[in-house]
Amino acid sequence: QVELVESGGGLVQPGGSLRLSCAASGKIASINNMGWYRQGPGTQRDLVASITWGGATDYASSVKGRFTLSRDTAANTLALNLQMNNLKPEDTAVYYCYLATVLRHYWGQGTQVTVSS
Repeated sequence: QVELVESGGGLVQPGGSLRLSCAASGKIASINNMGWYRQGPGTQRDLVASITWGGATDYASSVKGRFTLSRDTAANTLALNLQMNNLKPEDTAVYYCYLATVLRHYWGQGTQVTVSS
């Protein structure tokens, strides 16, 4: 069983920054990629950023230059971090961490990010 636990969401003013973290635990093998999706009010869940096991990153055009995805693989841990800078009201959404293996996708419970003055 794989578990993903997100943290770091909250309320921030436009132009501010937040750092989301996702800690993965359990029997993890054959990872294809990891990343973050987000779902705003009344919208579909969209990919924000992803990283392959080889380390290649990809970003949605709306967040390029503002968001940075990184991965920590210290001994016996696997964590994914999303540094979000220059946040805009349209970034308001529930952010979900995911992990994709060759067999299935795993999802975190989501963390709310609200950008408002």
